[in-house]
Amino acid sequence: MKKLLLSATLLLAAAVSQAQDFQYQTPPKALQDILLAPPTPRVSLSSDGRVLAMLQVQDFPTVAELAQPELRLAGLRMNPRTNGQSRVSYAVGIKLKTLPNGAEVAVKGLPAQARISSVNWSPDNKTMAFALTTPGSGTDGRVELWVADVASASARRLLATPLNDAFGNSFEWVSDNKTILACTVPTGRGPAPAADAAPTGPAVQESGGGKKTAAPTYQDLLKSPTDERLFDYYATSQLVKVNLADGAAQPMGQPGVIQSASPSPDGKYVLVRTRHRPYAYTLPINRFPQRIDVLDLASGAPVKTVADLPLADAVPIGNDAASSGPRGHAWRTDVPATIYYVEAQDGGNPKTKADIRDKLFTIEAPFTGAPQELAALPLRFGGLSWGNGQLALVDGYRWADRHQTTWQVNPSKPAAPLTVLFDGSSEDKYKDPGTPYEHRNAQGKYVLLTGGAMNQTIYLTGQGASPEGDRPFVDEMDLITKKTARWWRSQAPVYEVPMAIVDASGKKRMLLTRRESVTQSPNYYLRDATKKDKLTAVTKFPNPYAAFGGSFAKQVLKYKRADGVDLTANLYLPPNYKKSDGPLPTFMSAYPLEFKDKSTAGQVTGSPYTFTRIGGGSPVFWVTQGYAVLENVSVPIVGEGTKDPNDTYIEQLVSSAKAAIDEGVRMGVVDAARVGVMGHSYGAFMTANLLTHSNLFKAGIARSGAYNRTLTPYGFQGEERNYWEAPEVYNTMSPFNYANKIKTPILLIHGEADNNTGTYPIQSERYYAALKGQGATARYVVLPAEAHGYAARENLLHVLWETNAWLEKYVKAPTPPPAN
Repeated sequence: MKKLLLSATLLLAAAVSQAQDFQYQTPPKALQDILLAPPTPRVSLSSDGRVLAMLQVQDFPTVAELAQPELRLAGLRMNPRTNGQSRVSYAVGIKLKTLPNGAEVAVKGLPAQARISSVNWSPDNKTMAFALTTPGSGTDGRVELWVADVASASARRLLATPLNDAFGNSFEWVSDNKTILACTVPTGRGPAPAADAAPTGPAVQESGGGKKTAAPTYQDLLKSPTDERLFDYYATSQLVKVNLADGAAQPMGQPGVIQSASPSPDGKYVLVRTRHRPYAYTLPINRFPQRIDVLDLASGAPVKTVADLPLADAVPIGNDAASSGPRGHAWRTDVPATIYYVEAQDGGNPKTKADIRDKLFTIEAPFTGAPQELAALPLRFGGLSWGNGQLALVDGYRWADRHQTTWQVNPSKPAAPLTVLFDGSSEDKYKDPGTPYEHRNAQGKYVLLTGGAMNQTIYLTGQGASPEGDRPFVDEMDLITKKTARWWRSQAPVYEVPMAIVDASGKKRMLLTRRESVTQSPNYYLRDATKKDKLTAVTKFPNPYAAFGGSFAKQVLKYKRADGVDLTANLYLPPNYKKSDGPLPTFMSAYPLEFKDKSTAGQVTGSPYTFTRIGGGSPVFWVTQGYAVLENVSVPIVGEGTKDPNDTYIEQLVSSAKAAIDEGVRMGVVDAARVGVMGHSYGAFMTANLLTHSNLFKAGIARSGAYNRTLTPYGFQGEERNYWEAPEVYNTMSPFNYANKIKTPILLIHGEADNNTGTYPIQSERYYAALKGQGATARYVVLPAEAHGYAARENLLHVLWETNAWLEKYVKAPTPPPAN
């Protein structure tokens, strides 16, 4: 151990002031073993609740896999070898299990080293469709459409033509269970445009005429005519109708940049969303001009152009902002063929005074009549759930005060007064009534699950936040009386989450749940909610940490900030730690959140009974190295009434961190003189500010953050004001502006290919340059090929090594006595 730490110290010292030809390093074995513990399978339940598909998850990709060719165009990331998305978490195998007690059967017929994504059950649950990617070695990679017969557990390739999976989810079942709609690479499209062709002139952008076109700091945008040609080449697809029996494909309409294609519930029409020119160099594809068409599914002929919308370059900045024209066209899922959409009545600007923010419209097949108004909403439209001809639930929200409402709507009575079902604050988790439960109907579309003699009962599932932690639940609600009755609620000392309502007949009330505890890793069970102890295990996934103890015990701490706000944190201590061992070096992680109310800011979230699965960005690794760990530390930033949360960001940030440390000191487990802090993204921004504006920490690790808010001038996180409206806030919150004041060692880590809005790698690059220029102790690590979240095995191991070496050198080392 001493040899490793000495090596780490020498390597760190070698890179004090210059770039190094640095090789990947590996952390202590305990950290490696935890990171590389076997992944737990994902599951997918058939809509009839009879068959569970278990998807074996791909282990960490290598950096070589991550570094395959990648095009970053219009907000998309595509692999030109496959014409698919470039960063996908694949499954590598599928097992099927008939519930409750059937054997696990591996699906046969898959190629070796299968890369499976977008698993999609047929409406009758007899077949599973999925995308299978073959990476290739040059330009011969492809994404293929495959199907698996559930009864025989056998898979086969369905379509010879490769999918165009640039947008993901490139196929969808038709309700007849015999047909799949798929977006494919156009036949005979020819070679790709040369990415390195000599430019024919400069790239030019121009504004004027007083039109305000503010936009967030998006990444991966088009930058040149060459980019436009590449985008058109790789994003253009041909929609086809594929026969399940023999894979025969019939073209539908013309090739185009098809973002989505969805069949109507009755299987007679297709709703197609196509993006088209003129493109923009300051906005991603979801702001490009779009055309909404209806095609006849039998013939592929055009039926109706529902809308042709221009470039959305004037959408106001703000969480309640929307485009000014019709938006969100989709099928009603409860009737044969009706389109719905929303249109802003305030120009999409939440600052405009308006009694009605949005209106909801429908238009029925054959789409020749005028749209019909269904509802006028006083809040911004937030989503809806269709039930039947007499029932729909519509959500609305207002960000400024976190107000949200759910209305009950009768689609058979258009424009009738809205009936409030739920109303309150999105921040008040203790009063959250839950989410109306939806299931797939016979057409394969999601609708509200209803019960009762007149279908007047709906079902609600929720996290069940409470002062003792989350306690997930299932309720039923009578829409006539508005009264609820509780089916079931998770009970200590386990944490159990409802994943699906399998049977709501009233006789069994059968649920599929995921159940875990501090010492038991998650597994899936069938639970009869009418019988308290009636549980049937349907999976037996092993504990990933069985080889070294099995679990990591945590305590949920509850304490107060100086201003009286209630706070929480998860405390982890080293195995076999005893109080007599005294205070420990400590590692803290957090992520600030904005609130409009102190009481809701202090509500407890999470559960003391969850199993701790340690991801690559977790601080819990370091309990194995003798640290106390304060994880998920509450850092609420509150702005009540007319005040904005960020007006006092620094004060609340420092006070929250101090309160956590003080609580650990009071318990006798935290050595206040040896505390390090870590954060990712907005947490990295927090870390830099804590090191700048307090003396609480001996070192910090900031990963993939933004440090100069003038580079995100049109808002960030929950901040809706632009730089020119609140320059003092932007300047005060930017640690870059205080690079001359930071005295605490800081380790900056950033993915070379960060794709997150606002966190360009230049943020870390320029911040490091400022720190270096002011003589600060800093280290800057750029991870090859990584995006905002880190994925490659070599990079993840190296990050653990960097973090461990930094903590060992600057936090764990005893503080030398003051000089006489």
